[in-house]
Amino acid sequence: MEWKTSNKTYQILKAAEEGRYGVVAPIAYNIECILAFIRAAEAKRSPLILQVFPWAITFSDGLLVHAAAHAARHASVPVAIHLDHAQDEQLIRHAAENLPFDSIMVDMSHHEMEENLARTKELVAFCNAHEITTEAEPGRIEGGEDGIADTADLEGKLTTAEQVDDFVATGIDFLAPAFGNVHGEYGARGPVLEYDRLEAIRSRAAAAAGVRIVLHGTNGFPEDVMRKCIAGGCTKINVNKLVLDDYLVHVKTKAATSSLTTFMEQGVEEIQRLTEWQMDVCGSTGKA
Repeated sequence: MEWKTSNKTYQILKAAEEGRYGVVAPIAYNIECILAFIRAAEAKRSPLILQVFPWAITFSDGLLVHAAAHAARHASVPVAIHLDHAQDEQLIRHAAENLPFDSIMVDMSHHEMEENLARTKELVAFCNAHEITTEAEPGRIEGGEDGIADTADLEGKLTTAEQVDDFVATGIDFLAPAFGNVHGEYGARGPVLEYDRLEAIRSRAAAAAGVRIVLHGTNGFPEDVMRKCIAGGCTKINVNKLVLDDYLVHVKTKAATSSLTTFMEQGVEEIQRLTEWQMDVCGSTGKA
C-alpha cells in the first residue's frame, strides 16, 4: 500500500532498521510526559514514537491524544503517535476513525491463537482503511503494566518462527514477539531472554518486506541487554519505568512541598533526562 511509505511510524522504523538503531517509544500519562519526551527528542536530535495506553482515551476523552499529536506536528524532529496495547475492538475502531494516531497495536493476545489471528486480521484491515499502520503480539508476553490488562493469569507462550508467518499474513507492519520478555517487573533474577529465538523471528519477519520487530517488557533492562536486543533486530523500543522512575520519586517526595507550577516544571526535567539517556542507549541520538 503506497500510503504506508508516508506513514510516520513506518518511516521512523524503516530508517531505524536501515541504520541499525532503536527508537524509544515511551508511554505518556500526562502533559509533563508529552513535553518531556518531545523536548528530549529535540535535544538529542532523535526520532520518537510517543505512545499512550487506551486509558488515555477513556480518561481524557481523547484530549491527551490530541495534545500529543499537536506537539508532534510542531516538533523539529520526526515524532509518531502510537496507541499501545489496544485490546478492546470498539475502542480500536473509535481510535482509528476519530483520533490522530499514526499506528495502533492491535493486541488480541488475550485470545487463543486462532481467534487472535482472525480478530487481528479484521482490525488491521480497518486501521489500514484509515491509513494507520499496525502492530500485533504473537505468543503472549506475561504480566501487566499500569494502564493495560494483566495477563498474569494466562500462560505465557513464547513466539515461534512459524507463528511469524501467520501474523505477517494478517497485514501487520510491526511484530512484538515474546522471547523471555515480560510486562512489569523481572525481580531479582532480571530478564532471561532467548536471543536465538529473537534472531529466528527477526529473520523470518525480514523475509516479509516492511515488517519490523518491537521490543516490549523493558522495565529494569541494563544498557547491555537493551543494546543486544537492538543488535538482534528490535527497532521500536517500548519503555515505561526506565524513563519515569525518577519522575515517580519526584511525585512522592515533592508534591507536598512544591508549588504546582514548580512541581510540574521539575517533573518534566526528570522525565526528559532519563528519556535522553535511553535515546543514547538505543543509538537514535543524532539520527533525526
